[in-house]
Amino acid sequence: MSAALAAGGDVNGVELGVVLFFFVIVTAGGFLAVRWRRSASMNSLDEWGLGGRGFGTWITWFLLGGDLYTAYTFVAVPAAMFATGAVSGFFAVPYTIVAYPIIFIFLPRLWSVAHRHGYVTPADFVRGRYGSRGLALAIAITGIIATMPYIALQLVGIQAVLDTMGLGGSGNAFVRDLPLIIAFAVLAAYTYSSGLRAPALIAFVKDTLIYVVIVVAVIYVAAKIGFGDMFHAADAKLSAPSKPGGPPTGALITGDKTTWAYGTLAFGSALALFMYPHSMTGVLASKSRMTIRRNAALLPAYSLMLALLALLGFAAIYEVKQGHMNVFGQDGKANAQLAVPHFFQYAFPSWFAGVAFAAIAIGALVPAAIMSIAAANLFTRNIYREFFRPDAAPREEAQVSKIVSLLVKFGALLFVLGMDKQNAINLQLLGGVWILQTILAIVAGLYTRWFHRWALLLGWAAGMVYGTITAYRQKVPNATTKLVDGKPVTTVDGMRHFGSSLAKFPGTDTTVYIAITALLLNIVVAVVLTVVLRLVKAPAGTDETEADDYYSDSASPELVEAEERTMSGHERTA
Repeated sequence: MSAALAAGGDVNGVELGVVLFFFVIVTAGGFLAVRWRRSASMNSLDEWGLGGRGFGTWITWFLLGGDLYTAYTFVAVPAAMFATGAVSGFFAVPYTIVAYPIIFIFLPRLWSVAHRHGYVTPADFVRGRYGSRGLALAIAITGIIATMPYIALQLVGIQAVLDTMGLGGSGNAFVRDLPLIIAFAVLAAYTYSSGLRAPALIAFVKDTLIYVVIVVAVIYVAAKIGFGDMFHAADAKLSAPSKPGGPPTGALITGDKTTWAYGTLAFGSALALFMYPHSMTGVLASKSRMTIRRNAALLPAYSLMLALLALLGFAAIYEVKQGHMNVFGQDGKANAQLAVPHFFQYAFPSWFAGVAFAAIAIGALVPAAIMSIAAANLFTRNIYREFFRPDAAPREEAQVSKIVSLLVKFGALLFVLGMDKQNAINLQLLGGVWILQTILAIVAGLYTRWFHRWALLLGWAAGMVYGTITAYRQKVPNATTKLVDGKPVTTVDGMRHFGSSLAKFPGTDTTVYIAITALLLNIVVAVVLTVVLRLVKAPAGTDETEADDYYSDSASPELVEAEERTMSGHERTA
C-alpha cells in the first residue's frame, strides 16, 4: 500500500501483524531478563539499576547502541534531511563520531572512581568529589529534566509508525492512543521486574533489525533510484526558496554562512551525548575500564549506520518528487517525521515495511526503559536518600527507584498524549542546552579539584539561565500544511518560541549552537569565582576520592564489606 493511500485511514494488517509479532518477542524477553545473569538478589540499585555492573564488551555495545540510537533518531534525522538538509540533519553523523574519542579519554576514569566508591549516578561522583549537596542536587535535577522530554520523543517515534500503519487517525482519542498506552504499560511492567537487564537483552533484537533494515534500504536506493538522481532531487528541493523571494528551503551541504553553526552544533552535541544520565548508566553498567575503551572503538559502526539512515531523507525527497508518496499524516497535516515510515511503506512489501516499523518501535522501548531507570536512580540516590532517607537500605533504594521509573514513563506518556508534540521537541532542544552545563563539574572533576564547588554551582546557574532565555527567544513562523481538496495549503498562525537551537554569538553576526555559548559563560563564571573564592578562603568542601581511585578496576574493600553486611542483614529481616 502506498503512503498516499495509507493517509486514507485503512489499517495495514500485514504491517501491524509483523510489528505485533516482534513486540511479543521483546515483551517475553523483557520479562525473562530478570533471570538472565541474575545475582542472589535484585534488591539494590547495583543489580536493578546497573545490571550488576557486569556487562561485557558485546552486551555493552548493544546496550549503548540501543540507548544512543533511538527511535526518534531513526525518524528525526532523515526527517531533518528531508525538511532542511545537512545543517539540521547530517550534523548528527560527525557528532557521534567525534564523541567516541572524547569518551575514550574520560569515561574510564569515571567508571573507576564510581566502581571504587559505589557511585550509581554522575551526581554521586560530584557529591563525593566536591562535598557539595547543592551542586550534586543541581546535577541530578538537570539530568532528570533533560531526560524527561527525551523519553517523550521516543513516543513521537512510535506515533509516526502507528500513523503510517493507519492507526493515527483523528477519530476517538482513546482508541487512537490505545496501542501506545498498551506498549508503555508493558514496557513499565517488565522494566519494573527486570531493571536494566530488560533493555540490555531487547537491544540485541532492536539493533539486529535496524542493521538489516538499513542495509536493505541502501541496496534499494542504489538499485532502484540511483544516488545521483537522489542527490539531484534533494538539491533541487533544498535550493528552492521557501516562499517567493525568500531564502532557500535548506542546504544540500554546508556553506560558508553555516560553517560555525554546523561545527558548534556537532561539537556541542558530541560533548553533551555522554552527559545524559542514560548514557552514563550504560557506561557504569559495564564490567571494566577496558570494556568502555573497546566500545569507544566499536561504537562508530553505529555512526556508519546513522549516515546511511540520514540519506533516506533524500531518498524520500526523490519519491515525493516522483509523486509516489507524501508526508501527510492521518490528520491531514504535513509531517516531515513521516518521511522514512512512508518511504518504507511505499518502497517495500508490507511484511518488510512491518519489520522496519518494528525496528523503530522497539528502538523506542529500549532507550525509554534505560532513560526511566537513569532518571529514577538520580531521584533515589541524590534527592530521596540525600535529603529524606540518609539511612535507606539497598532494598528500599531499589523499591523507590522502581516506583519512580514507573512515574517517569507514565509522565512522559501523559505529556505526549495531552500536549502538542512540538512541545516535546522544544523541551528536548532545551535538554541538550541544559545537560551540557553539567560537563564542567563532572569532567573537570575527573582531573582536578581546582574549581570551587560554589563557583561551579553559580557557573551552572548562569549557563542554564542564559541558554533557556536565548532558546526561548528564537522564533519561527508557526506554519501548518494541510491537504485541502487534494492540494497542500500552508497557513501561518503567528510565531512560536524555541524555533531553533542556534543563535547569534553575542556581539557578532556568527550563528552558533546556543549550548556552546552557554557553556562558555558557565566556564568564565566558574573560573572567575573560583579565583575570588580561593582568595577569600571560602570552604572548599571535602574530597572523598584519592588519586588511585581514577585508575582502579575494583571496588574498595570497605565498600564491599559494607554492602555485604548491609545486604545480608536486610535479607534476614525481609
